[in-house]
Amino acid sequence: MRIAVTGSDSAELARRLEALGHDVEICPLVEIEPVGPDEIDVSRYDWVVVTSRNGARELVRRMRGAPGRIAAIGPGTAEDLPRVDLVPQVSTQEGLLAELPHPAGRVLFAGAEGARRLLRDELGADFVPLYRTKELRPDAFPDVDLVVLASASAARAYAALEAAAPAVSIGPQTTAAATGVEIVAEAESHDLDGLVEAVRRIVPAS
Repeated sequence: MRIAVTGSDSAELARRLEALGHDVEICPLVEIEPVGPDEIDVSRYDWVVVTSRNGARELVRRMRGAPGRIAAIGPGTAEDLPRVDLVPQVSTQEGLLAELPHPAGRVLFAGAEGARRLLRDELGADFVPLYRTKELRPDAFPDVDLVVLASASAARAYAALEAAAPAVSIGPQTTAAATGVEIVAEAESHDLDGLVEAVRRIVPAS
């Protein structure tokens, strides 16, 4: 099957889908632009909460000091952090909120510009934007049988193209953003493993 992957960092996903026997095209529909301060002092915080791999990478690059604890939204995000004290069973902001202690003390939420406010509002967290996601509009999109959408931004960008191919979504926020797109599967775990398994469920390996 011909599959298009659309994230800004899709090499590993493409490799794993190719290992299943699929023909994979990388066509990024988003790009990441760093924003925010050059240095982030985390030593004052009881928890630092990170909700994406891009956020993890930017935090590690700029972090000064050590927080009390670090929470990552999922195992993929955790891989890019020096240490992690909490990875929730459900890889969403709701999942993190359910497993963080209440009260959590002083919390820093490090994430994307324009990120959902749930954690900030419920935990009274300070927020530092580390990157913004820019949606891209390629002149041509590959002729494929299936598209993999790994973020709400990619879903919005793909929907704007009004292409015909159905899609696999990484989770409910991404599915909701894919207006007009036929979503044929949604990842049960909202990470790389979940995306690969979702493709495997609907498409037999070649």
